[in-house]
Amino acid sequence: MKSKPVGPEDLVRTLRTAGIRDERLLDAVRTTPRARFVPAEQAYAAYLDVPFAIGQGQVTTQPSLSAAMIESLGLQGSEHVLEVGTGLGFQTALLARMAADVVSIELRPDLAARARDHLARQGVRNVDLRVGDGSGGVPDRAPYDAVVVSAAFLEVPAPLVAQLRPAGRLVQPIGPGGDEQVVCFERTASGLKRVRVLTSARFVRLQGRYGFPWAEADTS
Repeated sequence: MKSKPVGPEDLVRTLRTAGIRDERLLDAVRTTPRARFVPAEQAYAAYLDVPFAIGQGQVTTQPSLSAAMIESLGLQGSEHVLEVGTGLGFQTALLARMAADVVSIELRPDLAARARDHLARQGVRNVDLRVGDGSGGVPDRAPYDAVVVSAAFLEVPAPLVAQLRPAGRLVQPIGPGGDEQVVCFERTASGLKRVRVLTSARFVRLQGRYGFPWAEADTS
């Protein structure tokens, strides 16, 4: 007997089990076909709660982890959001459905090109996708109501703090890369305040001027 294909509703149920309660976010997951944002040869597993390798040592964020990071921002629909690390664009698409608009910056041009194609094919038009050093943010579009960083560093880079509005939230994995605590912060008059630790996780390193050295980053 063939096993039943896994679809978007199965992923939504998985996220509910993982503790995701934001109905707008769950609906965004339900209506955003992850199978269109992963390599074709891996589309059969798109609605499982697993990350995918996407080349150059990069991986997508596991859906339950991505959802927890987005949920921690408390988006209501009117926010201007910065995403550091576009990857193949699935998380970007979720943010675009949850906020007014998204500025997303990706270090690797090939990934950015693939994400741009994925977003266009799904009719996502409220994303300004940039190629460059995300550790410095995107100052010409600041300030932001929320920031999500999909790569690890030992601290939140100063430019990202400066580009966040007062009372805005930022979520980032804090650690050396491969062993992190994913932390939600809030911008206060005196800087960032930890709101809570979401979970432990393993992320790739945030490379750039305000992150780890460029080492293995291919920006050609």
